[in-house]
Amino acid sequence: MAKRIDASTMELEERVVAINRVSKTVKGGRIMKFSALVVVGDKNGTVGFGLGKSGEVPDAIRKGIENAKKNLIQVALKGTTIPHEIIGKYGAGVVLMKPAAPGTGVIAGGPVRAVVETVGIKDIRSKALRSNNPCNVVRATIDGLSKLRNADTVAAVRGKTVKEILD
Repeated sequence: MAKRIDASTMELEERVVAINRVSKTVKGGRIMKFSALVVVGDKNGTVGFGLGKSGEVPDAIRKGIENAKKNLIQVALKGTTIPHEIIGKYGAGVVLMKPAAPGTGVIAGGPVRAVVETVGIKDIRSKALRSNNPCNVVRATIDGLSKLRNADTVAAVRGKTVKEILD
C-alpha cells in the first residue's frame, strides 16, 4: 500500500485540474468564491492532490498546492507504465487503468491525465467510468494508483522469490 511522504525537500510540478466558481446570494448581491483542484508530483512515482478555496483564483490555487503537498503518496511503477491493471474507486467516480507497451503514450481524459503525468507514467490506457466530476475522478485515480503493488512487494507478502511469482 501507499505511504505518506515529506514534501519539504522535493521538487514538485503543480498542475491545476479544475477551477470552480461558486456564488452565494446575500442581501447586497452575489458573493463569488473560487475552488481550485490541484495535483502535484515529482514525475518519479510521487503524487498528491489538494483542494483550495478562496475569494481569489491565485489564492485558491496556492491553498490547493499547500493541501496537495500534505497528501503525497508513493506509487509503484514498472518502467514507464504501471505493474498491473487496476480499478480505482471514490464515491461515484470509477477509473480503470491498464498498463501499456512503451511508445503508447498517455491515453487518458483530463483529470486522469493530470494525475498520471505528474506521477511520471508515460505509457498507460485508462477510462473514467460513471462520474465525470473532476474531484471524484482525481480521487479515484489516486485510490487506484495507491493500490498498485510491484512483484517485489507481492513476493515478500507470499514468502516467495520474484522469479517464482513471475513464472
